[in-house]
Amino acid sequence: MTARLIDGKALAASLRAGLAPRIARAKEAGQAPGLAVVLVGDDPASAVYVRNKIQACEDVGIRSFADRLPASTTEAELLARIGQLNANPAVHGILVQLPLPGHVDAQRVLETIAFDKDVDGLHATNAGLTLMGVPHFRSCTPYGVMKMLEHTGIAVEGKHAVVLGRSNMVGKPMAMLLLAANATVTIAHSRTRDLPAVTRQADILVAAVGRRNLVTADMVKPGAVVIDVGTNRTPEGKLAGDVDFKGVSEVAGWISPVPGGVGPMTITMLLVNTVEAAERRAGLTN
Repeated sequence: MTARLIDGKALAASLRAGLAPRIARAKEAGQAPGLAVVLVGDDPASAVYVRNKIQACEDVGIRSFADRLPASTTEAELLARIGQLNANPAVHGILVQLPLPGHVDAQRVLETIAFDKDVDGLHATNAGLTLMGVPHFRSCTPYGVMKMLEHTGIAVEGKHAVVLGRSNMVGKPMAMLLLAANATVTIAHSRTRDLPAVTRQADILVAAVGRRNLVTADMVKPGAVVIDVGTNRTPEGKLAGDVDFKGVSEVAGWISPVPGGVGPMTITMLLVNTVEAAERRAGLTN
């Protein structure tokens, strides 16, 4: 069996194109969508992620506000800056790039962002609303994965989904969105016994651990949908996922690649959330 490819890059481009009329409508209503991206320190990978997000905003017509703060920025200074962005009516979404320097409490920072500007979906209020099945902003990566599953045309309802990973950013909200779509959900992690036996039960397998080639062909049910959220680096510096793409492609029914899979979708759903925030401010949503 050769798996069909879930092309996240192509799907992301289609979704971004669909934002144009919504952005134009929000602008006409006096709410030109604006996203503030805050980067603290000089981590090279974080700088690339921020640059990609700002470029994505420019590509679709969303205003971007880039804050690049030195690594020496204190927690109090960062919280004060977020307070200013919360109060800025031109800013509809705020994203603080993680990880933050060790002297800054990341959770306190995330909780300081106004929940209705938390377009990353990481504020406790947004996490709680997702848990309750009435999300305000969905966490971007899980939201993107759900769009990818929708794109395959395969119904999630009634399927057994296994999520590898239990992070607040991906694993937990991913499980909640799958559950809301009426899947039967298992969360597996580093303490799960006999992991291959668990993953072989999955009709839908989402790998979000951060360990290169963790998922091998013998761990996948024939015909399963495999979504690779992992971002790892090979010794040569190339981007690689959590899934052994070559081997698993011979077993799975659908598979997402790394790169070109979930990554473009994550940024796209950030844009979608930002536009939605502007629409809410303009009274354009129900």
